[in-house]
Amino acid sequence: MAAALTNPHQVPMNKTIKKLDDNVVKALTLVCEDAKSWAPGFLWLTHTASYDRFPGSLVVTCVFATQIQLQAAFDDELDKRLRREVQGRLLRAGIRLKDIRRNVRLDSEEACQAQDDGNWQKRLQRFAG
Repeated sequence: MAAALTNPHQVPMNKTIKKLDDNVVKALTLVCEDAKSWAPGFLWLTHTASYDRFPGSLVVTCVFATQIQLQAAFDDELDKRLRREVQGRLLRAGIRLKDIRRNVRLDSEEACQAQDDGNWQKRLQRFAG
């Protein structure tokens, strides 16, 4: 799992924010490792957040290898399962999200390569909360 911390408003990374981000990373790491066993084509996930607007600004991006595998995940409603898993793990970490559909998105390596020349930082900024 790759974890990306986005701090677009340059909020100082104090101990509280660092601890909060560590808790997010721990929770999402568990989701990532589990999802690899039940979501065909799932590779990794990452997150972005503006901690001055947290948790509403949290965006978790779940990445599949190909567009076909991504579409199969939607067809098999694995997107809903991924959202439930993320929501449950974050809730156990004390982080309550208002509308999980706004906080979790699915994407593919193939789409990033085609649309953003494989530049995930650029791509994630486009979808940042």
